[in-house]
Amino acid sequence: MKEQSLNSHYFKKVYEANDDPWNFKSSEYETLKYQETLDALPKSRYKNALEIGCSIGILTKLLSGRCDQLLAIDISEKALDQAKEYCSDLGNVTFKQMNFPSEFPDEKFDLIMISEVAYYLSAADWEFAMENLYSNLSEKANVILVHWLPIVHDYPQTGDEVHDQFAKIFSNKMKNVFSTRAEKYRIDVWEKL
Repeated sequence: MKEQSLNSHYFKKVYEANDDPWNFKSSEYETLKYQETLDALPKSRYKNALEIGCSIGILTKLLSGRCDQLLAIDISEKALDQAKEYCSDLGNVTFKQMNFPSEFPDEKFDLIMISEVAYYLSAADWEFAMENLYSNLSEKANVILVHWLPIVHDYPQTGDEVHDQFAKIFSNKMKNVFSTRAEKYRIDVWEKL
């Protein structure tokens, strides 16, 4: 396990090697996880949502049906180009290249989706990110965390470490409204008090 957050060079190499490095388009595992992720959302509709780490836009397109406005961000320009093309028929989605957590949108959201992203950050960077997340949540907003659980030696953290640190920091400011654990991933949904 690495101690520093993975940077843009890491993701540039990943997307240079493969346009769909995690098989988002064709994986049965991903399809089932996406469905469970959407099913976990406690509200049928969100006014202004943020998806952090949208990659090539597969989950973005699914999530857009539940949002009036959706801002999808990613560090990889190549991934964003694919996402824009894949979601080109959607008028309610905006894409922006941002280096999370050092860059963060300056607006309030009633949903922040963090799917398969936070374990790329060191524990210190994840703590910094959580402070930004919380300050950009509107009243009664939801944060959904979805992460792979097995250890990946390139990643600074595990999915469990990410979710457990979130719970520790926000136990008095947010309430967990949904939690499930599959064999290889975990989903937690939080609501701002």
